[in-house]
Amino acid sequence: MPPTVLTGDRPTGPLHLGHYFGSLANRVRLQREGADLFVLIADYQVLTDRDVAERLTEYTEGLVADYLAVGIDPGRVTIFQHSAVPALNQLMLPFLALVSVAELARNPTVKEEIAASRQAAVSGLMFTYPVHQAADILFCRADLVPVGKDQLPHLEITRTIARRFNERYGPVLSLPEALLSDTPVLLGLDGRQKMSKSRGNAVPLSAGPDETARLIRRARTDADRRITYEPETRPEVSNLVRIAALCQDRDPRAIAEEVGDGGAAALKKVVTESVNEFLRPIRARRSELGRDLLREVLKRGNERANAVADRTLAQVREAMGTVSP
Repeated sequence: MPPTVLTGDRPTGPLHLGHYFGSLANRVRLQREGADLFVLIADYQVLTDRDVAERLTEYTEGLVADYLAVGIDPGRVTIFQHSAVPALNQLMLPFLALVSVAELARNPTVKEEIAASRQAAVSGLMFTYPVHQAADILFCRADLVPVGKDQLPHLEITRTIARRFNERYGPVLSLPEALLSDTPVLLGLDGRQKMSKSRGNAVPLSAGPDETARLIRRARTDADRRITYEPETRPEVSNLVRIAALCQDRDPRAIAEEVGDGGAAALKKVVTESVNEFLRPIRARRSELGRDLLREVLKRGNERANAVADRTLAQVREAMGTVSP
């Protein structure tokens, strides 16, 4: 049987090139290979590191538009919102009883997220974020969860919860495996660690040609006119070369050699042309998507996710002996 895969995004802004090469292209590949793919729009998780969920409807519909524009087929993939599936939150309650406060406090990913949090104080939702994710993963009995290395501690808590539940109540839940990505992490255009929706240092998939050119013109480079691909010593220049190479599906060293002594201006011109050509068909597909279609895709995805989650919750309740006579 093809594997069941759970992945997703928080609706905190438009998806960008970093998302495409880091995860979206992989989802399209998994879809093509026949995986039963669940794509979660984690709207409740927006509240883990901020006080309010701003522009939630706009960002949620924007995610669906980006998914469809890059080639995710809602006829083969379940796209759904966490908030529209009540059983996910019902699953959280018994799962919380299976991990200790100390185990949650030791989670290095939670520590990092707390340190970067926008909130004045750590909320209970932030602290229990890994259990929240466990419910998202286990409800559909995911076999694989695409993650970066920084997310492995979260997945290990999910596996711990599933293992302890099965030991205590019987074999109900699957033990998901990590699907580690070897796709490149793109630096932000400002030279920071990675492209980020909140930092405004990325090229959104929904950006038009002029906006794309403006964003790339502002990208950081260095003082050396000769363009080379040396990620360790010239990260900003190499990042731009890599973006062009990914968009052209070529070796970055060949791109750097072609630009040569043209300097930063010539490099940014090549990057702008490469990105705009790459995004051209994605923009065209996105422009054809009406709001009614996006809402219908969510409606159908939410219905399927609810059916799957209700079935899992019923099995969990039966195993625990909490089903009313």
